[in-house]
Amino acid sequence: MKILLVSMASIHFFRWTEQLKDTGHEVYWFDINDGGKKIKRLDWVHQIVNWKRRWNYPGRYFFKKQMTGLYTFFQKLNDRKVAIVFEKKLKEIQPDVVHSFALYVSCTPILSVMQHYKNIKWIYSSWGSDLYYFQNESSFLEDIKNVLPRVDYLFSDCRRDYQLSLRYGFKGEFLGVYPGGGGFDLEMMNTYILPLENRNTIIIKGYQGRSGRAIQVLQALEKLQEQLKIFKIVVFGADEEVINYSNQSELKQWKNFSIIGKVSHTEVLKLMGKALIYIGNSNSDGIPNTLLEAICLGAFPIQSNPGKVTEEIIVNAENGLIIEDFENIDEIKNIILQVVLNTMLLKGAFEINQQHLKPQFEREFIKKKVLESYLKI
Repeated sequence: MKILLVSMASIHFFRWTEQLKDTGHEVYWFDINDGGKKIKRLDWVHQIVNWKRRWNYPGRYFFKKQMTGLYTFFQKLNDRKVAIVFEKKLKEIQPDVVHSFALYVSCTPILSVMQHYKNIKWIYSSWGSDLYYFQNESSFLEDIKNVLPRVDYLFSDCRRDYQLSLRYGFKGEFLGVYPGGGGFDLEMMNTYILPLENRNTIIIKGYQGRSGRAIQVLQALEKLQEQLKIFKIVVFGADEEVINYSNQSELKQWKNFSIIGKVSHTEVLKLMGKALIYIGNSNSDGIPNTLLEAICLGAFPIQSNPGKVTEEIIVNAENGLIIEDFENIDEIKNIILQVVLNTMLLKGAFEINQQHLKPQFEREFIKKKVLESYLKI
């Protein structure tokens, strides 16, 4: 089968695409945002890049920085239209199926083309906040309602988004719930796992911005200095807003507290492998890949539950704890207290997650099911 993938460049997209390697499918990738360079790890994929700018002239970055208004005007002339370029490539490749990742990024810009070529099958992969968050924005909701009736097949990272897709016009075939980047390399992950009794670290995903709510977790921690003094506390992947908050709070004086900004994926996995507890808090998401990774690496998960999606993975007080109100600092504080010294809960969750849940996310297991789904097309 000839498959034309449409996506921005991201680690989740790369990992998903690698499932198609050496399967006999002819795979193309239209880089919807045009990062301008080919991706080495996908060197077996026909990559469509460097399509956006007519002229990549000397001094462009200086021009952009020093004369922003004039640069913006000129770029309107310099940038090719996505739909025009995509249609040209669609005609050249003549794919059996187009597969778009993220609706507002990779579906809406090519909808007019896909409406014109209704004989070409279209898959849409819903990621993270794709439907749940953007249904609340009128212009994005209009896009959702326009795209979904044209889509023939759907992958999602949670059952919640399949139900939302039905509400907004999807009438095609649902291909299943899978992590956004496919499964995980459990053999590699196992090399990072410390025994439960050797763990003494609480890790917190450090995103704020539009959907992250890490600061609310930090505010809850501030109420627990005495109870948490025996633990090492690490905030990872912290954005500027979270770093600024921690620098101005009493946490900066805690000897057992540290915060790190951008960190490699490998370092995050190593951190999870020695963490006793993982905390992720946001106002919108699908099933977070970091939650699944934390579970696979043996950290006890505490996670917010936007749209009742986390409860698809976590049974509260059995294999983790659920934050129902992501803004409620006292609730978050009490949830942390519920587990920090509860040895039985920690041990029980570790056993459930390692023995029963973790095998469901193994890379080859997920890959087999994903490839079977493609064969249904």
